[in-house]
Amino acid sequence: MSRSSFVRDAVADYAETHSTPPDEVQRALIEVTKEKTEGFSGMQIGPDQGAFMSVLVATLQPSFAVEVGTFTGYSSLCIARGLAPGGRLLCCDISEEWTAIAREHWAMAGVDGRIELVLAPAVETLSALPAEPTIDFAFIDADKVGYRSYYEEILPRLSPDGVILFDNTLWFAQVLPDSGADDDDTEALRALNDFLVTDDRVDVAQLTLGDGITMVRRRD
Repeated sequence: MSRSSFVRDAVADYAETHSTPPDEVQRALIEVTKEKTEGFSGMQIGPDQGAFMSVLVATLQPSFAVEVGTFTGYSSLCIARGLAPGGRLLCCDISEEWTAIAREHWAMAGVDGRIELVLAPAVETLSALPAEPTIDFAFIDADKVGYRSYYEEILPRLSPDGVILFDNTLWFAQVLPDSGADDDDTEALRALNDFLVTDDRVDVAQLTLGDGITMVRRRD
């Protein structure tokens, strides 16, 4: 499980114990993800981020939400539980193996009827959506090089006051100019961060939660 590496461990522990803990289904999902995804389990959001997303989405009560990058379904479970009555969540992913774990746990939590999973390149899925601004909430947590493309597909479809969350935008501090990292993922995240703060279509807040979350709100 990932959690903030940008605060002292004792502070992170304290914050985690003073946030709503994972429930039985979420705990089971954490364990299954460790067992079945081997070294990739760190891709799962941590309980601290899950608690934040659960509160945020339940407050926003989106009618239509989109997730790009589902993995084993922890974040989508948090989103689906906070949807408005009758709301739905579109999940975009390409892995049948990992999303099978997600499907199982969505059913366990009783939210599977609210979720549509499309296994295809996310840009294709997003570009096929109606052009109208109907997306109330989006979470982007997939290949980092694709973040900007996903953003440009989602933003025109984002409802007034709609919110987008990007995961991993601090990238274990490798995005800092003096980190020396120059791989494709790091460069893509640096470029995205620099772009978002100058994009006059949105307001932006970057948080030191998890591996960095950037929250984007569409301006009126």
